[in-house]
Amino acid sequence: MGTVAAIGARASVSGLALAGVDVLVAEDPDAVRRAWQGLPGTVGLVILTVPAARALGTMVRDPDPSRPLTVVMP
Repeated sequence: MGTVAAIGARASVSGLALAGVDVLVAEDPDAVRRAWQGLPGTVGLVILTVPAARALGTMVRDPDPSRPLTVVMP
């Protein structure tokens, strides 16, 4: 079983740390992409904010079994 990570602006994702989520603060699109590319191989689920998902674009929309499952926060 993998770990859970969250990528997004501090105000949106910092509280997830209380639930044991690995929080990767990324305040701009370049930081989001760096955080995504730096995810450890142990991550099985990534929670994204809407701006983070937009920054990643097709990197998370296209099906690919080699990357972690992603969800976008409403």
